Amino acid sequence: MKQSFWTEDKDSQSSNIISDEVMDFVFLIKCKCLPYEHMYALYQALQQVLPWLDKEELAGIQPIYGAESGNGWQRPEGKPGELMYISHRQKLILRMPKTRMQEMQELVGQTLDVDGYSLTLVKMEARLLSDMPTIFARFVVSDEGLDETAFLEQAANQIRAMDIRIRKMLAGRERQIVTPAGTLHTRSLMLADLETEESVRLQQRGLGTHRYLGCGLFLPQKGIKPVNPDG
Repeated sequence: MKQSFWTEDKDSQSSNIISDEVMDFVFLIKCKCLPYEHMYALYQALQQVLPWLDKEELAGIQPIYGAESGNGWQRPEGKPGELMYISHRQKLILRMPKTRMQEMQELVGQTLDVDGYSLTLVKMEARLLSDMPTIFARFVVSDEGLDETAFLEQAANQIRAMDIRIRKMLAGRERQIVTPAGTLHTRSLMLADLETEESVRLQQRGLGTHRYLGCGLFLPQKGIKPVNPDG
């Protein structure tokens, strides 16, 4: 029997205190263009200036996007080798423990070489994670060939291990991320009706592996209705 991850009851009590243990460090950037598939190259470039990056379990790197659709659930797709052009409004977001704030500030003014394209970090702002009850991850690493039901059950076990109650959860589109070590198989994932502390905890800890490639990083979503779980 297919397991349901959609219930309508929700606890009435919620904490409004947002932990600052892990924060988003948001950089204004100066960059003309990047390859659509730039995440591994971006990780390598950041590793050159942050040699501790691999040892920081809570570190995450969010992809840089061109034009968005679907309130961020969908992303523009490009063929291998194609470039996306970066507007002045787009940012680089690094999710890091607050204890790394000094290292984040020291990145301002540095220029990264991302697969031969220059990306300059112009200005940095530290932000608390969102307290919104609906959050989604564009990529959660999944075993190849794992069907949607098995993926949801696997994700549910990991989330419950964080002492987070699942009320509404949807899996979305499958995508592949190519790395020198092989191809990662991923699905998008959304959770709704989380309590504030639960939402923040899941954003802090993430889900699964390869956070440095943008996997398992949850972002706020304004609501369920605009989301197309197949997008």
